[in-house]
Parts: sequence; C-alpha cells; structure tokens
Amino acid sequence: QRAAMFLVMVNIDVKISGMTCQNCVRHVKEAISEVSGVKSVDVSLENASAKVSSDFDLDRGALKTAVQEAGYAILD
Repeated sequence: QRAAMFLVMVNIDVKISGMTCQNCVRHVKEAISEVSGVKSVDVSLENASAKVSSDFDLDRGALKTAVQEAGYAILD
C-alpha cells in the first residue's frame, strides 16, 4: 500500500507600506523570498501588498524584519 501525501500550502497576505515603483516591488520580493520556508511571493504595487506562500505557517516576525531591512514596512 502506498501512503498518500498531502501538501497543504499556507498563504499569507500582508499589506506593505513605502513602495512607490517597480524597483521597490523587486526589493520587497527579494527580501521576503530570503525568509526561511517561503516558497513563492507575489508583490503588488497597485494593492500595496504581498501574497506569500509556504508549506507551513511562517514566522510573521521574520517577514516583518526582512521587509523592514529592505526599507519598507508590513502593516499590522
């Protein structure tokens, strides 16, 4: 018998402040991508937000720190 494996993807939506251009979007995306466990990131300048996907619940503090170190902020 083969055991079925189910992967559950966790999606986190966060609001980002301080982005004004596509270069900002790139910086935020790169910063979030470096956080341990992040599988994908979609950053929207228009919505001032990021959608982050992972295989497990991410440490929001690590996300916040990464974005702050890039010069932006995650709004609570």
